[in-house]
Amino acid sequence: MGKNLRLKAARAAKDMSQKELAEITKVTRQTINAIENGDFNPSIRLCRSICKALNKTLDEIFWEDEADVE
Repeated sequence: MGKNLRLKAARAAKDMSQKELAEITKVTRQTINAIENGDFNPSIRLCRSICKALNKTLDEIFWEDEADVE
């Protein structure tokens, strides 16, 4: 699992810090950081919560296509 640059970009586009996203989704900032760095595979519930907070679909943030696989 590589870095989740789409999550980072979507968060930045909303001018939202990792801490702010973490508070909205009820996880720690370290969890958001780990997801962005590809060090943590979030539950589907957390994925949905993140997408709702960023107004994105699961596919837009978490779908890996062939180009994303290292």
